[in-house]
Amino acid sequence: MGRAHRYEVDVVWTGDLGSGTSGYRDYARAHEVSGEGKPVILGSSDPAFRGDPGRWNPEELLVASLAQCHMLWFLHLCSADGVIVTGYADRPRGTMVETPDGGGRFEEVVLRPKVIVAMEEQAARTGALHERAHELCFIANSVDFPVRHEAVVQVA
Repeated sequence: MGRAHRYEVDVVWTGDLGSGTSGYRDYARAHEVSGEGKPVILGSSDPAFRGDPGRWNPEELLVASLAQCHMLWFLHLCSADGVIVTGYADRPRGTMVETPDGGGRFEEVVLRPKVIVAMEEQAARTGALHERAHELCFIANSVDFPVRHEAVVQVA
């Protein structure tokens, strides 16, 4: 077994409107996610579930985590392989489906990175590096739904 890494955050509900959870409509879904020495993330539920659209919801953060993990692995692999990346942006999309019992699950997440490389001859190597990044991504290896990527590469 490899080294174990532990991650600890604080999640605090801030949505008591005066009567706690006395009724489904009587409380806000507002909460704060924080960690030692890091800025607070203002969270809520998805607006479809009475959440605040101006705050991050867990589903968005899951999609963001997958995109971040892939990007960081990809950049590492490019660096090790001599591919010079000068730009990287992603607009990932996740699809969650509700179940009849009120729960739900993600069906898939599609990463859509747009990568800019320094030289034409490096562009062809990025496909294999995206595949390897996917294989190594800690978050993608921890979910039970497909995570695909539709990468686009451009030359600076």
